[in-house]
Amino acid sequence: MADSDASHRRLRLRRDGQQWNYDRAVKDTGRVFHFQHAGRGKIPESVKMHAMISKHLGKKAQKLEQIAKAEADAGHDVTAIEFYFDAAVAYANAQHTVFAVNAEKKYLHGSVLRCYDEIRRLSPTTIEHVDVPWEGTVVSGNLHLAPVDGPAPLIFFIPGCDMTKEMVPHPLYNFANQRGMHLFVFDGPGQGESNLRGIKITQDNYEHAASTALTQLVERPDVDESKVGLYSLSFGSYWGARFAATDDRIAASAMVWASICDKYHLFEEESPRYKQLFAFLTGLGTEAELDEFMAGMGLEDLLPRITAPTLATVGEYDPRSPIDEVYELFDLIRAPAQLWVFADQHHGANVRGSDANQWYADHHSMAADWLRERLDGKPIDSPGETLYIEPASISPNDPRVSKRRQWFGS
Repeated sequence: MADSDASHRRLRLRRDGQQWNYDRAVKDTGRVFHFQHAGRGKIPESVKMHAMISKHLGKKAQKLEQIAKAEADAGHDVTAIEFYFDAAVAYANAQHTVFAVNAEKKYLHGSVLRCYDEIRRLSPTTIEHVDVPWEGTVVSGNLHLAPVDGPAPLIFFIPGCDMTKEMVPHPLYNFANQRGMHLFVFDGPGQGESNLRGIKITQDNYEHAASTALTQLVERPDVDESKVGLYSLSFGSYWGARFAATDDRIAASAMVWASICDKYHLFEEESPRYKQLFAFLTGLGTEAELDEFMAGMGLEDLLPRITAPTLATVGEYDPRSPIDEVYELFDLIRAPAQLWVFADQHHGANVRGSDANQWYADHHSMAADWLRERLDGKPIDSPGETLYIEPASISPNDPRVSKRRQWFGS
């Protein structure tokens, strides 16, 4: 029987009146956002409108899972892990387009977890599914343990609002484990399993849930509680800024593709996807309530409270992060901090200057290097400086990199 509960109906928003135009963009570009990137996105060409994404990505995931099972049955564990991971990511992307906890979303997200259970079973390194009791419910994460002896540093990873904990890292290419650090990937309020449990986002519950999870993690004998790094990506950097400002156990923080600006840009100027998503994640009853929620998401009072050395990175023309506003907010951070601006890039900026939607992309590896150095006590070179990085030209760690905030002048 179809799931007809009225609570599953999506809140109607002003921008929904242009859904036909959004559907055309999805069909023409293969993307639901980040339309500035070159080339076609990863949505199958069979998709002609947004409503078709969950089915067609889900069917692709089913085929990948079938291949993975055959490879596992043949004893090809590494190959099976690769296909199970691709299937989990495809299922995760499919479920993300369903803005209701209905039968389809439960099937798709359950499939994410099923595939990842197989990855855990076959993985050459230990990946634990960690449940954290919190405020009468449970939040969860995946803890990727580094194969090292004794207590090791911990990287607490907050993914973006369109991600789940199963999507990063690639289980065979773990940017934290490779550097001798454990990696905890969190499904906080608004992400993954939290959505399935009906946990709605409030103004401040993400950082409260994250602090509770961190308390459980640092009690482990294999975690060095004095060396906790925070890696927050995309919209996760907004939650990461709040977490870093309210929990002094964070010893170093990286906010990559920093989404710290006024949320008007994301909800009203960017893809309609984001406001539609947050109507679901907040569970608010009217658009006026959602607008009021959005207006209360400023970080001006919180950024000065960050005490950990902080890295922020941003594309010069990221539509959700106008660069002048980024500069104003970055300058509020009183802790030693550094800003990397990637010239002529948008959201997803990276050193290579190409689409960063790959598990081996340099934003993971360079942020992990930066965090490891801070956790080891190495001070930031040029604290307070902005590094202006031309695409595919120079490393932010090259002493010749430009220290400026605009494309003109010196």
